[in-house]
Amino acid sequence: MVVGILVPVLGYLLSRTRPSANNLDPTLVGSVTDFPVGTGKVVAVNDKPVILVNTKAGDIKAFSAICTHLGYIVDYKKEKGVIHSPCHDGLFNPVTGAVVGGPPPRPLPAYELWIKDAKVYVGRPLGKIYGT
Repeated sequence: MVVGILVPVLGYLLSRTRPSANNLDPTLVGSVTDFPVGTGKVVAVNDKPVILVNTKAGDIKAFSAICTHLGYIVDYKKEKGVIHSPCHDGLFNPVTGAVVGGPPPRPLPAYELWIKDAKVYVGRPLGKIYGT
């Protein structure tokens, strides 16, 4: 019985094909048309939430969607033009990730981002992600 339990567990832990949070390959998150100007969308990249915002200037930006205050998931408030954290009303600039209101102690870390053939790819974070 012990062997019957340990073999699948060890197989999972030792598997080379299982996805890793340390994967350095860019992740396809959609096409440019999936991110209209003036909108934001949270997507998963290597098991982490990432918010993509297409600014009014028409530039797509990618940031960690984990608030730097208490780790809540942020969203985009189109009417205010800010990235918003529901915990204590934290506000971030959608172009730079900088804190513009509330208690977050530091900006949202940016992610690598590429657009190729109208497809949007997100790479690794360019800063420390909350909780890591």
